[in-house]
Amino acid sequence: MLDLALQFTVNGLVVGAFYALSALGLTLILGLMEVVNFAHGEFYMMGGIIAYYLTGVLGLDFFASLAIVVLVMGAFGWVVDRLLIRPLRSKDTLSTALVTIGLSIFLVNTFLLLAGTAPHKVATPFPTAPLLLGPVVINETRLFAVAVAAVAILGTHLLIHRTRLGGAMRATFQNKEAAALVGIDVERIYGFTFALGTTMAAVSGALLGSIYVAQPTVGGLVSLKAFVVVILGGMGSFAGAVIGGLILGVAESLWGGFVSSGYQDVIGFAFVILLLLVRPYGLFHIRSERV
Repeated sequence: MLDLALQFTVNGLVVGAFYALSALGLTLILGLMEVVNFAHGEFYMMGGIIAYYLTGVLGLDFFASLAIVVLVMGAFGWVVDRLLIRPLRSKDTLSTALVTIGLSIFLVNTFLLLAGTAPHKVATPFPTAPLLLGPVVINETRLFAVAVAAVAILGTHLLIHRTRLGGAMRATFQNKEAAALVGIDVERIYGFTFALGTTMAAVSGALLGSIYVAQPTVGGLVSLKAFVVVILGGMGSFAGAVIGGLILGVAESLWGGFVSSGYQDVIGFAFVILLLLVRPYGLFHIRSERV
């Protein structure tokens, strides 16, 4: 029993790392920019589908494909902010929410036409033979994917808290008028932040596509889980997004392993309901400061 619990916990931490990475992207867009982005799951989906086409159809190297996903989805996120979000910057939250819902529908149907309904596996150069780490079974693909997710999370933290660009981002989202007065290009910061959040979701999709599968219809569930993680951790909290993602991943894995895999996706929503009863602002929410 203990060995099973350990295995399920490790499996949950693997998935939770990608929940955390995807939720960090949503934290930047929702918690900082205050844009309710219902297309976030579709950005995740696009990363997986693009990685599949690059590796499985064009035969490109997996590592080069990840770099291309970063560049393509970063540019795509910047264009979305420029064309769809920027004109609504001064409008209410409902306006941007409706636009992102429309974008979500458009992306799902576009990729259904391009890739079909069948799931696709992102090809990797790693062997499929399992590795035994004591009682835990894992493989090289999972180890690599988790390492990349951890590096991306750490890199984002250092970017936000240890660079001038990160300082400009925090200043902009605390008081954009004051930031503009001291010479910060506010629109450029908004565009970069949206592009960064988009890229993090896409990388998460590409990496999980190499472990499981990528398919055009997965975005809706991913968006819901990303919102669950953000609520669990606290709106705009970097640490909350990471810890919330890991908690959700482990909880789903243990529930699916010991109780019922059929209701595995329900556990996250149960967590949110319970948390809102005792901590309405999430585990790590700080009202006076974000990220």
